[in-house]
Amino acid sequence: MKSLSMKQEKTLSGIVANNNTSHSGYSSCADDDCCHENCDTDPGIISSMSEAVYTMLEGIGEDPEREGLIKTPERVARSMRFLTKGYLEDPEDMLKKAVFTESYDEMVLVKEIELFSMCEHHMLPFFGKAHVAYIPDGKIVGLSKLGRVVDVYARRLQVQERLTQQIRDTIQNVLKPRGVGVVIEAKHMCMVMRGVEKQNSITTTSAMSGEFLSSQSTRSEFLRLIGL
Repeated sequence: MKSLSMKQEKTLSGIVANNNTSHSGYSSCADDDCCHENCDTDPGIISSMSEAVYTMLEGIGEDPEREGLIKTPERVARSMRFLTKGYLEDPEDMLKKAVFTESYDEMVLVKEIELFSMCEHHMLPFFGKAHVAYIPDGKIVGLSKLGRVVDVYARRLQVQERLTQQIRDTIQNVLKPRGVGVVIEAKHMCMVMRGVEKQNSITTTSAMSGEFLSSQSTRSEFLRLIGL
């Protein structure tokens, strides 16, 4: 990347410095909340990412120093740190904090969990819903943690296939249940906004283990409950 001019460096460093203050755990970013308390706001990282965005704006023929774009590099940098904050979180540790002994041995299903992620190939969003089920074997987990596991992996650069498997594997590794079933239905902006431009396409992926694989009746019940 080419070196920034002194004026450009001063502009970016000034914006980052002015916006790197926090209040009640939230970082300030001009007129929008573009980072979360769990988001890494290291000034050095924000500055280097801002420089990259500045160069991108120049590359598309824009003037990064015009009024509407003057704070855009830093806003985008902080936004990206939020959208990829899953790299800073450990989903297995998160699950382990809410595991309980319980004799319940039927299917547990949380469906239509909203998810937002970014395709690692074009860094464009994909979004939709996840359906997560497991059959306990002496241990259950707080229901909200299933949604949090989805969020942790979704807040990384992803492909939907891997995301589906990671959610399954984490639940299987921590709870050791009799089986896990995960289905994700999502719309990919890399197929909608560019490329083949198929506005109505939905991608469905599944990952299963244990009785969800070995038992046709268990798998059928799961798919019926989520409407597939």
